Amino acid sequence: MSVRIRLSRGGAKKRPFHKIVVADQRCSRDGRFIEAIGFYNPLLPKDHAEALRVNVESAKKWLAQGAQPTEKVQKLFSLVGLCEKPAIKETPKKSAPKAKAQERMKEAAEKAAAEEEARKAAEAEAAAAAAQPAEAQPETQPAEAAPSAE
Repeated sequence: MSVRIRLSRGGAKKRPFHKIVVADQRCSRDGRFIEAIGFYNPLLPKDHAEALRVNVESAKKWLAQGAQPTEKVQKLFSLVGLCEKPAIKETPKKSAPKAKAQERMKEAAEKAAAEEEARKAAEAEAAAAAAQPAEAQPETQPAEAAPSAE
């Protein structure tokens, strides 16, 4: 018999409330369980006293006997100090962007880099023009209509 420590859902619709239970792996989520060892209310803030209540002695006893906590229960137990926090799973390759999306992202990055380079060049040019004395700057005269040689 494989024993798990898992969450059993209760509460109303859209108002979850979980019991932390020790149950046979083959039993349904909200079905028969061996012992309830705590409660978890996900609607309360994580630092609230009533968000997580665990009977630490019972939890230690079941962990010593070989009961395996689920990933969520292991995260909750790590807050209490009963277990180490589980390792974060890497995202699968299947969820990565496809070829066309990667190509669009690459083009957008290149375009942004080119715009940034042009902006920096314009700023440098403006700074260089401002650094020159007023007499050294070439005079710009308005282009008037010169008499044509017709």
